[in-house]
Amino acid sequence: MVKVLFVCMGNICRSPTAEGVFHHLVQQANLQDKIDIDSAGTHAYHIGEPPDLRSQQAAMQRGIDMSHLRARRVAKDDFEKFDYILAMDRNNYAILQQVCPKGKEHKLSMFLDFAPDLNVKEVPDPYYGGSKGFEHVLDLVEAASRGLLDDIRQQHLNA
Repeated sequence: MVKVLFVCMGNICRSPTAEGVFHHLVQQANLQDKIDIDSAGTHAYHIGEPPDLRSQQAAMQRGIDMSHLRARRVAKDDFEKFDYILAMDRNNYAILQQVCPKGKEHKLSMFLDFAPDLNVKEVPDPYYGGSKGFEHVLDLVEAASRGLLDDIRQQHLNA
């Protein structure tokens, strides 16, 4: 089982969107028994809360239901448990680097590294913007999710 963790600041916009989109792609590829997916935040602002309603609405327009997801904070054992720990932006990547146990650094990446054709490194936080920001996040996340799935297939599933 390949385990993937998406990480943003509060775990109510970007990382649950990535979790929902990637889960949708994994289901379409019929790989849900081979890939485990979760999301978390580097801060404890929204623990136990569902994704931001605007994130949910934008995802639902694309056929992705995220209403069952709940925010949690990154835990130390996540570095043991997950194969991929993917940060949405440089700030959260830096925080993850600070708390990452020695020898587990290879698990950390920027999520958009899996979509190099975008020429963008960070998924912007749509929280304080309008609805177009949530659509833009979905576009970026969908592109990176396809690249991530390809990488997992090549590196772990030989497919």
